[in-house]
Amino acid sequence: MEGTRVDLQTGHLTGGEVAQSRRTLGELRGVFAGEAARAAMDQQTVVYEVQSHAAVAEGTPGGLFFGTSNVMPGQVDGEYFMTKGHYHARRECAEYYWCIEGKGALILMDETGRCWFESMQPGSLHYIPGHVAHRLANTGDVPLRVGACWPSDAGHDYAAIAETGFSARLKAVDGVPTLVTE
Repeated sequence: MEGTRVDLQTGHLTGGEVAQSRRTLGELRGVFAGEAARAAMDQQTVVYEVQSHAAVAEGTPGGLFFGTSNVMPGQVDGEYFMTKGHYHARRECAEYYWCIEGKGALILMDETGRCWFESMQPGSLHYIPGHVAHRLANTGDVPLRVGACWPSDAGHDYAAIAETGFSARLKAVDGVPTLVTE
């Protein structure tokens, strides 16, 4: 039996124990600042896809999960297509991201609300410390493909971001990715 495989060119996972999810514009109500613009767009448009490999059960101390995210190119009222973003449920847990393909940004926010971003391009490696919320945004014209590795007992806290959001938004300002506070 062949195990799980990762395509090193695209990050695509195949084989056993691979979970997949997809988020469309219709499922991302309230994520973008321009809600009216989002609602006017094709609600079936795919914004991002995630694949993950779990060799151990969620919550297993000392275990690791591996995954890839593919964020599609696009904008909603000047704001780049992005993931919902999250803290870890166990706030002290860190994570690694690395860019496989495309151009993008890793948007980060600490618990005081300080927000910043790191540019992503193929080969860039990004360490996300504990107590920091994170999301991906595609600033290019092709899918942004990113690999990730995180503790299997980290958990995800999407509710905190859904409730308060990030303190800044990544928008195209004269064609340049720029954090904007509203």
